[in-house]
Amino acid sequence: MAANSAIEWTESTWNPVTGCTKISEGCTHCYAERMAIRLKAMGQRNYANGFQVTLHPHALNIPLKWKRPHMIFVNSMGDLFHNDVSVQFIQQVFEVMKKSYWHRFQVLTKRAERLADLAPSLIWAENIWMGVTVESAAYLYRLEYLRNVPASVRFLSLEPLLDPIPDMDLAKINWVIVGGESGPGARPMSKSWVIDIQQQCRDAKVPFFFKQWGGVNKKKSGRLLDGATYGEMPEHDSGIYQPNYALNLQ
Repeated sequence: MAANSAIEWTESTWNPVTGCTKISEGCTHCYAERMAIRLKAMGQRNYANGFQVTLHPHALNIPLKWKRPHMIFVNSMGDLFHNDVSVQFIQQVFEVMKKSYWHRFQVLTKRAERLADLAPSLIWAENIWMGVTVESAAYLYRLEYLRNVPASVRFLSLEPLLDPIPDMDLAKINWVIVGGESGPGARPMSKSWVIDIQQQCRDAKVPFFFKQWGGVNKKKSGRLLDGATYGEMPEHDSGIYQPNYALNLQ
């Protein structure tokens, strides 16, 4: 239920919840669904239900056992704010994140409305970063729900980026991640969309992280944008974990 991660913007994953249901175009070729089906076929006990939403109370305390600080992506294999996840269980997850103060936790959801509804009932410790996925301009409303969530870092995951997203209001947003879709049936991403978002981030002084071009063979496509790797991270002064806020060039 936890592992080192190949995801470029994190270090480890932690999945106290697995499984999800599709709610928008970005879900069409869900990598987590493909992986969950594969893990079920391999006999992995935590995926006995395949991609049905499943709570894993036995996995709650895993971050407390990691003594070295990690950047942890929460629920890479599901959505913590899915309607089938009880408020009580979400609160338990947030309590563990608070107790594990030496880590940084990155929570990402497409269910921004439920996030906003539950935010007042959650403990927003300094080490909890909260993000929403926005795959096209049609879902920019998710940003509005995120904007007033009292997280120390609020971020956007524009992945898979399926259309241009011009004229974003990035007020109160601390980080933007951009990436193309990868795997079977991957839909193409235009360079012009990426460059426009990069410029919006520069104008708003928001860190810009370019994750990947994607495609059927994402390793071959890589993540160079005009010959550079953009790995900017949000500045964060409190706590033990201090991520690099830097522009990495290759």
